[in-house]
Amino acid sequence: MSLSLGARQRIFVYQSACDMRRSFDRLAGMVSHELNEDPLQGDCFIFSNRRKNMIKALYWDGDGFVIWFKRLERGRFRIGDQRTLDRASLAMILDGLHADKIQHLPRYRK
Repeated sequence: MSLSLGARQRIFVYQSACDMRRSFDRLAGMVSHELNEDPLQGDCFIFSNRRKNMIKALYWDGDGFVIWFKRLERGRFRIGDQRTLDRASLAMILDGLHADKIQHLPRYRK
């Protein structure tokens, strides 16, 4: 099962290494106090461990928090130093793809 996010959800990356034993309340506290964002807005927050072989995502789905967790048996996630991601970039990271430069081609937006 893959992480499914809405088109309007913002994706924030926590830049420091995170203790992967943390759960709902402590991750939400990190979002509030360290990222200065509201964890109840429905945005997605990405956390990784020091070795970058685990990723945890936290988001509010309207009536409760959801945690999505992935541990690689081999290899590492290449997250970079971006504070925010778009859905395509997150999907590439989760699939183990890396592009030096991602260029968005013009599209109609209402």
